This record gives sequence, C-alpha cells and structure tokens, in this order.
Amino acid sequence: MSTVGEHGDGPPRHPFDVVVVGSANADLVVRVERHPAPGETVLGSELAVHPGGKGANQAVAAARLGARVALLGRVGADQHGRLLRESLERDGVDLGHLHDTPTASGIAMIAVGPQGDNSIIVAPGANARVTEGDVLEAEPLLRSAPVVSLQLEIPLPAVLAAARLARRAVLNLSPAAPVPDELLALCDPLVVNEHEAALLLGVPGEADRQAKSLLALGPRSVVITLGADGAVVAEDGAVHAVPSPRVAAVDTTGAGDAFTGALAWRLAMGEPLTAAAAFAARVGAAAVRRPGAQDSYPTMAEVEDL
Repeated sequence: MSTVGEHGDGPPRHPFDVVVVGSANADLVVRVERHPAPGETVLGSELAVHPGGKGANQAVAAARLGARVALLGRVGADQHGRLLRESLERDGVDLGHLHDTPTASGIAMIAVGPQGDNSIIVAPGANARVTEGDVLEAEPLLRSAPVVSLQLEIPLPAVLAAARLARRAVLNLSPAAPVPDELLALCDPLVVNEHEAALLLGVPGEADRQAKSLLALGPRSVVITLGADGAVVAEDGAVHAVPSPRVAAVDTTGAGDAFTGALAWRLAMGEPLTAAAAFAARVGAAAVRRPGAQDSYPTMAEVEDL
C-alpha cells in the first residue's frame, strides 16, 4: 500500500489508523421478557445469530465511521468463522492478521431484556488461541499505527505484548480481570464501565472519584463509560464529564465497543481525549437505537444527524 509522502509530497502516512488486537465471536441473541433468576427457566424469542466479539466490534465500529482498520486475532474454520470474516470484509477491515484455527469460533450467548439491557456468557473458542507469537509476528503493523485497541477476550500475554509494541494503547478492560501494573501503565486511556471500575478498585463509588482512583493505579488516562449518562474522563489529575445524547434504547449489546472503536479512531486522528470521548458517546448512543452489535453501528452521517 502506498503512503502519502513517498514522493516527497508530505509527511509519511501510516497504512492503518487503528489496529485492533482482540476477539471475534458469533453472537447468539435471544430476547426475553425478563432475565431468569438462578435456577429459573424463561422463554425467549427466536434465536438470532450476529457477528460480534469485542475486537471485531471495535474494528467494525471504527471502520464504519471511516477509519482504516486492521484486526489481529483468530477465528475457527467453521460456519461462524466464515460469518465473521464476511462481515468484517464488508466493512473494509483488513484481515491479513486474522488467522484460521482448527477449533470452534468464539461464541457469545446474549439475553436481551425489554429495556435493551443484556447479560452475556462468552465461550472463547479460537480467541483463546491468540498468542504472544501472533502479536510479535505483526510487530511492524502494530508499531506503524497511531493507536492499538485492546480488550481482555484474548489471553493476557497477547494483550500485554501488543501494548508494549503500541505507540498508543487503548485498553477496554473487559471482561474485568486483574492485570499487571505494567499493562495499566501502558494504557492511554484505560476504558471501563461503572461495574468494571468497581471490580478493579474493589468498591463502588461516584464515577469522578472512581476515575481519579483508577488514574492513581498507573494508567496515563482513564475513561469510565456511563451508558445513557455519557462518560467521565480523567487525565493529568483533572476529571471531565462527557454527556450523551438521549435516545430510546432498543438493545445495548456492543454499545461499549462502539464507544471504544470510535474513541480509538478519534485519538488516532489527533483529537484530545475529552473531545474524542464526546464523539464516542454520540456513536454509542446511535448504536443502542437498533438491535444487535455490529448491525447497529452508525456511519458518520448517522452520527452527525444525532
């Protein structure tokens, strides 16, 4: 791929704005009137199968807005793997580092309640086979991108290896899990929701105070997403509230990934963190207006109309 500047007409241009290192899952979605209590069975709607996974979601969210995106990960050599590849290709995500694996693709089993709230169980499948070696083989790709976007649906050694190579690492610490101090120190920003912040800190609390407490753990900056209430951003000791447009939520599945993908792209474009988070909140709000994860992600025109 040629880059701007090869013929002396400007500074060199990187081939990708964002490289996502992460998971790709098939989302098996059932709508329910209410979520079951432990030991209880409830009836749901017909099963719907959608492309998903936090890594693939973030890649599609950014690409649909206009970003140049590559995804590093693994899918199974099965029908779900084919579904995931076809979906990513339709949105222009580069799959040169998405490897086929002789195992089942990752699966997410999602129950969506009447208010658009969801509960999710993930069977990692091929995602559990992403290795540090996969990341090191792609070192030139990761070093060339302004932003590398990461999550925790692939093994931690691969995540840490990618963060070490990144010029700027955006880590969505989801699903929440203990991570080494070295990884936290490489985050710029660390992105969590309220529940993940409470799990990481050990106690719940007000979002602005939680953001300051998370910042004290070592990341260069922090973003706490608050759903319909927007987000809180902390950097350089200061905390800023970011509002979200009010919309009627149909399905919140993947909204956090839409936020993170949009955030990573705007940071890659050089926007300050608070401005990038404000844009990402609008993208997240647009995403909850339609069912599904990737199926709901907006184009730039749809975000501008919000």
